[in-house]
Amino acid sequence: MDFELSSEQQMLRDNVARLMKDRYNFEARKSYQASPAGFSEALWREYADLGLLGAPFSEEDGGYGGGAVETMIVMEEFGKALALEPYLETVVLCGALVKHAASAEKRAELIGRIAAGDLRLSFAHAERQAGFDLNDVGLAARKDGAAFVLDGEKGLIVNGDSAGALIVSARVSGGRRDRDGIGLFLVDADAPGVTRRGYPTQDGRRAAEIAFANVRVEPESVLGAPEGGLPIIERAVDETIAALSAEAVGAMSEALAMTVEYLKTRKQFGVTIGSFQALQHRASDMVVALEQARSMMYLATMSATEENAVERGKAISAAKVQIGRSAKFIGQQAVQMHGGIAMTYEYKVGHLFKRLTLIDAAYGDADLHARKLGDRGSLFA
Repeated sequence: MDFELSSEQQMLRDNVARLMKDRYNFEARKSYQASPAGFSEALWREYADLGLLGAPFSEEDGGYGGGAVETMIVMEEFGKALALEPYLETVVLCGALVKHAASAEKRAELIGRIAAGDLRLSFAHAERQAGFDLNDVGLAARKDGAAFVLDGEKGLIVNGDSAGALIVSARVSGGRRDRDGIGLFLVDADAPGVTRRGYPTQDGRRAAEIAFANVRVEPESVLGAPEGGLPIIERAVDETIAALSAEAVGAMSEALAMTVEYLKTRKQFGVTIGSFQALQHRASDMVVALEQARSMMYLATMSATEENAVERGKAISAAKVQIGRSAKFIGQQAVQMHGGIAMTYEYKVGHLFKRLTLIDAAYGDADLHARKLGDRGSLFA
């Protein structure tokens, strides 16, 4: 199988890598993090100008004709830089929900605004009792004529405090854990009845707790069939996990590069510590773990567009298992071989490890997906 990038894809990688190198050194990242939104508004506009925000979408939907590979390229470079902008939430996750649920007219409108940098979205789905069960939705959507009225709470909504609009999952019918009866609703983040409480997360990003009290949603803001949202949510999450795999590979490769450079320059007993055979072996093990993760990143990317939900789910779970295990090993080794400096706020390696830890936890950690894979049967069955 050919894993070579096309000339256009290689150009995309070079452009994103150059932008990250020029605009996203670690000191600049701290200033972006300290801004009210928790990221750089100016860089978001620059992403739009470079076509990054429209890269994964088809041209008829207002994008630039890319797909999962283009998402992988962007996310891997963002992972190296620890980029803070809500690309994953707006372009990947909510973009997938719009792409698979909205009507053609609504899809073109929303994706056009995303690609232009005029709309940032967050997915208000997680609830306190749900854990990682995507079907566990308690927030109620009751019919009111042709419209719906939303009541309930959502939590840990990444970049939910800075989003201009929210895609909200809500229970239209059935019990709290039923697979049927879940709808998707587009809600203005400043609509009457919406209350947001933002806070920082452990990896330097931001999230929000969001309450909905008698929030009215008109029929044109219902995405897809009002009771058939779960398969779309599951597909969007699979695509998001594939993108997270690429971000994790970028962060792991950066942690490895920084560790190798440190081994070459840090001296102890009059020699560089990279001359110690034990540390050479540990660095070699990091390389192996990275390449294992990279191979599963490719699998996740290729499987993200698979129509068969069972086969797609098996591939995504397999990738999540290896990505999580490699991330934990590489993060731990990078911190241990750097010593105390890696635990300081001023040094990037510790922040890479934090981000890798949260990527492992997102949508279920390696252990959870190993159990899922066992329940689903062999990856190659």
